[in-house]
Amino acid sequence: MPNFYRKRIFRLPIYTLITLTAFLIGIIGFFQWIAGLVGFLILGVILFFLIKSEVLLRRDMEQYISTLSHRVKRVGEEALMEMPIGILLYNEDFQVEWGNPFMNAFFEEETIIGKPIHDLAEVLLPLIKDQVESEVINLYDRKLRIIHKKEERLIYAFDVTEEIQLEKQYEEEKSVLGVIFLDNYDEVTQGMDDQRKSNINSQITSLLNRWATDNGVFLKRTSSERFFAVFNEQILHHLEKTKFEILDQVREHTSKQSSPLTLSIGIGTGSSSLPELGSLAQSGLDLALGRGGDQVAVKKSNGKVKFYGGKTNPMEKRTRVRARVISHALRELVVESDKVLIMGHKYPDMDAIGASIGILKVAQANQKEGFIVIDKTELDTGVQRLIGEVKQHPELWSRFISPEEAMELSTEDTLLVVVDTHKPSLVIDERLLHRQERIVVIDHHRRGEEFIDSPLLVYMEPYASSTAELVTELLEYQPKRSKLNILESTALLAGIIVDTKSFTLRTGSRTFDAASYLRAHGADTILVQKFLKEDIDVFVKRSKIVENTAIYKPGIAITKGKQEEKYEQVLIAQAADTLLSMSGVVASFAIAIRQDGLIGISARSLGEINVQIIMEALEGGGHLTNAATQLSGMTIEEAEGKLKQAIDDYLEEGSKEI
Repeated sequence: MPNFYRKRIFRLPIYTLITLTAFLIGIIGFFQWIAGLVGFLILGVILFFLIKSEVLLRRDMEQYISTLSHRVKRVGEEALMEMPIGILLYNEDFQVEWGNPFMNAFFEEETIIGKPIHDLAEVLLPLIKDQVESEVINLYDRKLRIIHKKEERLIYAFDVTEEIQLEKQYEEEKSVLGVIFLDNYDEVTQGMDDQRKSNINSQITSLLNRWATDNGVFLKRTSSERFFAVFNEQILHHLEKTKFEILDQVREHTSKQSSPLTLSIGIGTGSSSLPELGSLAQSGLDLALGRGGDQVAVKKSNGKVKFYGGKTNPMEKRTRVRARVISHALRELVVESDKVLIMGHKYPDMDAIGASIGILKVAQANQKEGFIVIDKTELDTGVQRLIGEVKQHPELWSRFISPEEAMELSTEDTLLVVVDTHKPSLVIDERLLHRQERIVVIDHHRRGEEFIDSPLLVYMEPYASSTAELVTELLEYQPKRSKLNILESTALLAGIIVDTKSFTLRTGSRTFDAASYLRAHGADTILVQKFLKEDIDVFVKRSKIVENTAIYKPGIAITKGKQEEKYEQVLIAQAADTLLSMSGVVASFAIAIRQDGLIGISARSLGEINVQIIMEALEGGGHLTNAATQLSGMTIEEAEGKLKQAIDDYLEEGSKEI
């Protein structure tokens, strides 16, 4: 505190004391005038010095205030001119009225005063016009955080280049964990002698070690078919740019050796917690394997997943042992339940209904009640024919119930089996998923990011032609208390025939084994053809869709329905199938409005183009040769534009982010 302030504080009691003293001296002078006179003289001298001191005090105070004002003004001027913050004032015409030297240093001109802002930096003018309050911009290789005060027409600029570089360096050096798995190592090496198996191990290890060394990855083999990798975000970005070329290198090299091996890689990123990164990496590997292998799944802590690779047809590597183990596990779950509810996807096809009937037979074989959940308003023509046949068998028809009836029947001991889908958003009634804790998933589609939470048992085989094929194999290992009847066998066979396009697509040896098993149990191929027959009106309607076909890129055909008409999902899929049968077409896409108002896109290919990746770009999914998606809130033309963009991205990049 300045001295004059302290003096000022203590001066006030002194004046009070002088007043009291003068009063006392006056009383004394009343009785002794000489003593009073002397007292007043002394008091006058004291008062004189006090007044003189007060004058000096005021002079000191005025001098201090004057000096302080000058210093503050000088500091303010120096702050404006010297502090490391850019300041710019502009007028109503967006011309610079004034700028301090620090702001001037950001530009190449000697002075910025009087210059139009647009000429100085084009990036600044949009911020001013859009009234953006704060944003980071690039200006002559510098990163500036701009703060805009629109009322004062004032811009502050903070140089945050080093801060952003440090932040970027921190992000790039974050740890990333990866798990590398040899998809079909056991199948390929089964029956090999030790020397040949050792050669394959040596070749794979050599390829992976060279890849790791070239890219700065720490790699450790933890078992005959599993490797562990540690690297950072910067290396991950580089690997993403190369599309993880190690996938192609391993596949091509081992194919030449007549022992085709493929890799699946799960990568965890986006977290500073090592246990979480490990969990993400394993989850990514499970996704990659669930989608058929030969691909990379990069999973971030926020749940986002990027997929690379997966463009080849998955090789069939299911074993009878796995089917038997899953069948026995399913039997135990059924036996422990009070009843079984079976549910497929919305607008179920032959595969979903056939697989549901097969699981119903599993429940009955284990002496448990089973019910199939369907929405009778969401059935296409082919399924309606099958349901019409089912109605002629009262015992079987009584097992078909509505979602509302299923909600009433379900208890905490009820087992819910979801077939032909693994996405919660696609099931007939999502409420059942939230109500039941005991859930089994059986599906043949490649696994997507969206998945049913915490199922007790998952049987997903993207190598299978259909879910009906998987269920048929499961039935072979169930108790033989009751045999499949003709209608049940026919429904399962119809599911296989529809999904394989009469055994022409995605058909393996196990597909024919399943069909043979069903045929031996009385499956009626003539009845299947009856289910698959179509009305003339449907044929004409499909032909009109195909009539609008255009070749977008060489070998890629796109057709679309009319904006004012609605089509069944099966008809849209059939239009895509029809296009694929045309000469020169290797991939086909059909776009039309479905009965529920959504825009449906069905995609088909002969294997050269992975339509699953293209459909995943539009929040859909499926298989390499058979996929689909649904879009909402747009016109058919807008949907076509999105599809073309997804096709372009696929052709240019060869990978898809989800």
